[in-house]
Amino acid sequence: MSHEPRLWEQHCCLPLLPTADVTELIRYPMGSYLSVNIGYSPQTTRDSLELVTQLRRDALTDGRFRLVHDIEDAWPGTPTAETESTIALAFDLEDAGPLDGDLDNVELFHELGLRSLLPTYNHANAAGCGCLDTEDTGLTAYGRDLIRTLNEVGVFADGSHCSRRTGLDIAEVTSVPMIYSHSNFAALWEHPRNIADEQAKACAATGGVIGVNGVGIFLGRNEPADRAGRVEAMADHIAYGAELVGIEHVGVGSDYSFDADDFNRELAENPESYSQEYLRYGQLQWTPPEDLLGTAGVRGLDAALADRGFSVADRAAVFGGNFARVARQVWRG
Repeated sequence: MSHEPRLWEQHCCLPLLPTADVTELIRYPMGSYLSVNIGYSPQTTRDSLELVTQLRRDALTDGRFRLVHDIEDAWPGTPTAETESTIALAFDLEDAGPLDGDLDNVELFHELGLRSLLPTYNHANAAGCGCLDTEDTGLTAYGRDLIRTLNEVGVFADGSHCSRRTGLDIAEVTSVPMIYSHSNFAALWEHPRNIADEQAKACAATGGVIGVNGVGIFLGRNEPADRAGRVEAMADHIAYGAELVGIEHVGVGSDYSFDADDFNRELAENPESYSQEYLRYGQLQWTPPEDLLGTAGVRGLDAALADRGFSVADRAAVFGGNFARVARQVWRG
C-alpha cells in the first residue's frame, strides 16, 4: 500500500481465545496501527487478562509487531525503517464487563496496552444502556465514573454499541475527545447499531472521531458477493460524516472479524442475545484488509474516496491522521 496513506485501524477482532493466531494480523500492511479486541460482555477480568498476555507474548515472539506504550509507538511523527517494517499493536474492550466492576482494572489493562473501551456492548449493564435496549436511560453513576477514569488513565471512551443516550452522556461527561471506534451513520442506513446525527455532532464537539466500519448489515450491503459494494458504502458513510461534522472527525474502524465463522455461529446458537436487525440478513459479511486496501481485485477505500473528491491530505486524515491527533490528546503514555 505504498501509494496509500498509513492505516490506523481503530477496531478489529481475533478469536477471543488464548489460541488466537496473532500472525493473522499481518494481512494488514506493515506500518499500520491496529486496535485488537480482547473482550466484551461474556469475558471476565481473568479471561481478558489471559488473552492480552498471550497476544502480547506471541506478538513479541513473532517480531513483526511493536507493542504500543505511547503515541510515538503507535504513530511516529517521522516513520523509520523499523516502524515501517512492523505493525503497532494495542487493544480495546467492547464492554465494561471485563473490569468486573473495579475501576482500578482500567489502569491494569492500560499497562498491558488497552487504549480504547466502550461501556456497553448492545445491552444494558452496570455502566449504562446498549443499542439493542428498548428502554434507554443512558449512563449510570458507575458509568459516569468509568468515563472519568478512562480520561484520567488515558484510554479512549468509545460510544460504539452503546445506546443513543449513553453515547450522548459520554460526550457530556468526558473532558477529552471521545470516539466511536466502529460506527456508521443511521441517516444512510437505519440500523440500531448505527449512530444518529445528534450523536455524531456531540462526538465531534468533544474533538472526537467516528470510525466507519465495513460490516455488511451496518452498511446495507450484506450479500456475500458484494465485496466491492461494501467498500463503496464505507466511502459513502465517510463522505456523509465529513459533510456532517467535518473531515477531521472521520476515520476507519473496519470491525473486521478474523473469527467471522465463530461470530456467525454465536448468532445462530444464541439468537436471543441479538435483535432481528442482526439475524434477518443471514450470515454476516465483513470487509477484510485486502478489500479495504484494494489488494484483492476490489477497488480499495483510498481510490473510492479519491473518486468522491477527497484530496490526498483528506485521505491521509481519514486513514489515520485524525485518530492519531485525538490519541495525542487522550493517551497518557
